[in-house]
Amino acid sequence: MPQLIDRTHTEEHVDHRAELNLSDGQLLDSYSDSVISATERVTPSVVNIEVETADGKHGSGSGFVFTPDGFILTNSHVVHKASKIVAGLSDGRRFAADLVGEDPEADLAVIRIDAPGIQPVILGDSRKIRPGQIAIAIGNPFGFQCTVTAGVVSALGRSMRSQSGRLIDDIIQTDAALNPGNSGGPLLNSRGEVIGVNTAVILPAQGICFAIAINTAKFVAGKLIRDGKIERSFIGIAGQMTTIPRRLVRHHGLTVESGVLAASVEGGSPADIAGIRSGDVIVGFEGHPIASVDDLHRHLTDEVAGKPVAITVLRHTEKVVRYVIPSASRK
Repeated sequence: MPQLIDRTHTEEHVDHRAELNLSDGQLLDSYSDSVISATERVTPSVVNIEVETADGKHGSGSGFVFTPDGFILTNSHVVHKASKIVAGLSDGRRFAADLVGEDPEADLAVIRIDAPGIQPVILGDSRKIRPGQIAIAIGNPFGFQCTVTAGVVSALGRSMRSQSGRLIDDIIQTDAALNPGNSGGPLLNSRGEVIGVNTAVILPAQGICFAIAINTAKFVAGKLIRDGKIERSFIGIAGQMTTIPRRLVRHHGLTVESGVLAASVEGGSPADIAGIRSGDVIVGFEGHPIASVDDLHRHLTDEVAGKPVAITVLRHTEKVVRYVIPSASRK
């Protein structure tokens, strides 16, 4: 009897482990299926961008079709000063591309091709991103077309400087591997929606890569398509989105539950002169609610440069209004 009991216990233990291993396998298959599905959905929209400058220099990068009529989003540094642009699709077709407009300060650009049968991506909402979720990057590193890497969203609300020297806010950090040539390609969630535009990698570090949030890209792309350029004003803060405690939302009757944290304030800047301090949370701009960095950027246009604007901030538990005179954006 003792031997029978021991054997039964062992069999139950083996069956339980087999069951656990099966579950692990199913989880891995589910992860793989998500990456495969997202990749297959977006790959036809990813383009390999080849450029030539007036002085004969060549370069390359990535981009993705985001409208049915051939508008392509990429990085400004990929196409800057290009005299000739060629976009290659995953099906092997190649088309001459025209530069619609670029914004070096956000490192974004829009080009356009005249091509039949193209498939645009689905643009997601970067406000819904959470650290730890799946992040999939597609691009053309070193000319290897439609290379896929996967990882997670490592952090949100990072800031980095563009080649123009401007601080780009609300950057997504990911460990999905990027290499030269990935610039301008899409960063996807598990549903195949574009949540960012891949833009930079820190060398020689491993697993520290950055993408411009897609909500920022939507705003910039719309301006570039309409005007060919984007003008901004400048107040001098490095900002990131932050959640506001519910008690403060209720106490002050706010219509937003998040705002823009002034992580740092540049000395002598319009914000500094007006008395905005590091640690203040911007929640309003001329009576308009501010819930994110994108909201703030939409209001910091060239139209408000040189004019006093009322900026509402939360300072600890108090609501304070400061009148700031934005200056023209610096190059």
